[in-house]
Amino acid sequence: MTSQKPVTCMSPKITGELLRQLRQAMRNCKYFSEPIQAYIVPSGDAHQSEYIAPCDCRREYICGFNGSAGTAIITEQHAAMWTDGRYFLQASQQMDNNWTLMKMGLKETPSQEDWLISVLPENSKVGVDPWIIAADQWKHMSKALTSAGHSLVALQDNLIDVVWTDRPERPSTRLRALGLDYTGVSWQEKITALRAKMTERKITWFVATALDEIAWLFNLRGADIEYNPVFFSYAIVGINTIRLFVDLKRLSDPMLRDHLQLDSPRKPILSIQTFPYESVYTELQAICSALGLKDKFWICDKASCALTQIIPKANRTPIPYTPLCLAKAVKNTTEIQGMKMAHIKDAVALCELFAWLEKEIPKGNVTEISAADKAEELRSQQKDFVGLSFPTISSVGPNGAIIHYRPLPETNRTLSMNEVYLIDSGAQYIDGTTDVTRTMHFGTPSAFEKECFTYVLKGHIAVSSAIFPNGTKGHLLDSFARAALWGSGLDYLHGTGHGVGCFLNVHEGPCGISYKTFADEPLEAGMIVSDEPGYYEDGSFGIRIENVVLVIPAKPKYNYRNRGSLTFEPLTLVPIQVKMMNVELLAQKELDWVNEYHRKCQEVVGAELERQGRKSALEWLIRETQPII
Repeated sequence: MTSQKPVTCMSPKITGELLRQLRQAMRNCKYFSEPIQAYIVPSGDAHQSEYIAPCDCRREYICGFNGSAGTAIITEQHAAMWTDGRYFLQASQQMDNNWTLMKMGLKETPSQEDWLISVLPENSKVGVDPWIIAADQWKHMSKALTSAGHSLVALQDNLIDVVWTDRPERPSTRLRALGLDYTGVSWQEKITALRAKMTERKITWFVATALDEIAWLFNLRGADIEYNPVFFSYAIVGINTIRLFVDLKRLSDPMLRDHLQLDSPRKPILSIQTFPYESVYTELQAICSALGLKDKFWICDKASCALTQIIPKANRTPIPYTPLCLAKAVKNTTEIQGMKMAHIKDAVALCELFAWLEKEIPKGNVTEISAADKAEELRSQQKDFVGLSFPTISSVGPNGAIIHYRPLPETNRTLSMNEVYLIDSGAQYIDGTTDVTRTMHFGTPSAFEKECFTYVLKGHIAVSSAIFPNGTKGHLLDSFARAALWGSGLDYLHGTGHGVGCFLNVHEGPCGISYKTFADEPLEAGMIVSDEPGYYEDGSFGIRIENVVLVIPAKPKYNYRNRGSLTFEPLTLVPIQVKMMNVELLAQKELDWVNEYHRKCQEVVGAELERQGRKSALEWLIRETQPII
């Protein structure tokens, strides 16, 4: 990607004074026994969450860049920030010239360790808050620094918090208990299944730190982090005990107490002991002080270094994905049904939106922001709507080339008849989570725009219709999505798909479709992922076509070594604009796929539009799903 800036530009945060104060704190022996020469600011929170609460936006506070992934490192002389290809353009606009943007994935970009080693004086101390660095990152960074004569040190006080005078409070929202009609499985059954896995591996204790895993385990949802229905908590599950760490004020609701059986547990081993959120450190220490030689702890290697290091090394079994992460990824029949319903409701809202846009855009008064607001308003009319699942990416023309663009008043463009419009949006409903991208033109697209769109569509179809053996990892499917683009010398700088939670985080592990990770778990029936290839022409347009798809068993002609096969079923049912396609570039199989997909959209979503009496959206849907002959 060339870093040509779009017509409108975000103003960078002025950081000179903040950096001066931070460097002063780095020299202050109040925070560490001696001055430190570098300070690392990761982007996560103590739970390694992707989306974080305002009180945890420390990297954004210090450098101005507010994308979901990035690490800032400050030394006496330098300030550098690493991020990936989704955010190169955005980061270059949001940071002032005190900062150097480190473009991860490019050959010439040094790793954080290599850069530190090249700029630090001998025997330097590199500080980090142990609560917000993952144990595996700590291990990797510490090893590299030590081999070059430096040391990575844990600072008990977060130095950003020291200079951040008006830092917001940690949220503590009302909790929602989910019944079996939404979850399909009780929390007691989930605990029992977890313990069975622990017993099988001779594990005595399991520490859960990921917020979505805890929400899933106890069939609870919160709203502590925008777009993610989670709540700040930890859990420690023993073979006979369950400890839940959460702001205790939240557990006063009688319905909640009944859901968790806090006052009348049926069996002692399913009795939940509750503790304040902050007491996880001392409680884990107390458990560890009484460990036997054979007692083993399961903790994710992405859990915080602070908690991981409490557990003696001999008793620690770090794992890349926890059993909860794996169990949560494979949706049960109730969850799959809920996800299907959520996607139908979402399609109704989007058909309404596109019908409205078609009428309003020629008048010249629809902007990126007003279109995003309209999408939210229409979704909010649907049953069991809770909120959005991420900030809407509503982008027209050159703004579409910023992969994770979010319209702001100073970048807001008006939608027109002569530019490509990309909208990537999603919602949280009590029965499921959605994430869908459509790229449209409301006038006449250029031949190049149609060509690029068609290559992206070919990639989308290649993944969606792929048949692959059981045990295949998602990264093997990534090049299916790129083959048509590669054939013309084009590509895109993001992964092709991510796992999607069920009324949980819109991005979840352990599966995905990406060239970037080889640690993903094999795809299996019941997993739900996105299929979202794209193409971005800097300064001109962006194209992405995204459906959420369900992994289902396939029945090809043969069954090699009895392995069995899998394929995908689209859950997203929103028409893909035929006007943007160069039909001549599509093979017959691809045309058949589009026609069959549109037939299903018309049948399933059409019935719901009719039921809801949304006539103009139904007319739009019928028009947009006419078969290509």
